[in-house]
Amino acid sequence: MAEDVVAGIVEQWARERPDLDAGPMLIVGRLQRLAHLVDGRLRPLFAAADLANGDFDVLAALRRGGEPFHARPTDLSRSLLVTTGAITKRLDRLQALGLVERDSADGDGRGKTVRLTPHGVATTDRLIAVHLANEGRLVSGLTAEERDRLQELLGRLAESLERDG
Repeated sequence: MAEDVVAGIVEQWARERPDLDAGPMLIVGRLQRLAHLVDGRLRPLFAAADLANGDFDVLAALRRGGEPFHARPTDLSRSLLVTTGAITKRLDRLQALGLVERDSADGDGRGKTVRLTPHGVATTDRLIAVHLANEGRLVSGLTAEERDRLQELLGRLAESLERDG
């Protein structure tokens, strides 16, 4: 079994500063460690498809929105919680790969929409199936009941953090 680095850190703090409660580190530190580990196991799938970090998020947002698989860049920015500059860079890469196209929404060029090309739809459909299977493998060490409980707890934690700003 892999060493629990976070538990070791908490034990050190308990020894050095017994007046402090380092217990929350068992949650926050593990979440940070898990984010790093998960990212390292998700990224290669997308890199193999020549996608940079975050590119698949754009494709998936367009695809799951349903036909005609389009959105305004500002709406993508809001839904993906990234800046409009980050969306622009991602769209530039995706357009160069032939996965998305940009269109004028209002006929005079001021309003733009982005939409998946047929190649973009096919690529997204292929990758989402592989991605979800990969995510399934990542959580396969937990029982179905444990996964249900964990997703519930993580949802509650996210909700409380978002509410408390």
